[in-house]
Amino acid sequence: MPLSEHEQKLLEQIERALVDDDPKFASQVRTGDRRKAARRKLQVGALLVVVGLAALVGGAALPSVPLGVVGFLVMLAGAVLGVLNYKHATGAVEAGTATGGQPRAGGRGAPKARKQPLKDRLEERFRRRYDQ
Repeated sequence: MPLSEHEQKLLEQIERALVDDDPKFASQVRTGDRRKAARRKLQVGALLVVVGLAALVGGAALPSVPLGVVGFLVMLAGAVLGVLNYKHATGAVEAGTATGGQPRAGGRGAPKARKQPLKDRLEERFRRRYDQ
């Protein structure tokens, strides 16, 4: 269902206000869907892992150390590419935060526990176990 003229004018006003308030964010939004590019990189990473694994196995089957090393490096590059783009490709929200960097309200991700250093959390767990 197309927008009415009034709705189109309101949308244009909102867009202009966004560009005036935060031009950097507006330019990032205009560039397109970031998830599409991240999904493509994730697919390329998975393909590189498969190709690298094949080369690694080929290097083991044929006594060829350089082929095995190249296969391992290609597989490693594919895994790194996939890991770095997984969050953007799936649209996953960072743990402990909701959209906009705000702490989550309730649930398992308590903001207080996330802000404590690892050492303090481990010491607290140890004390609780010792006391019980």
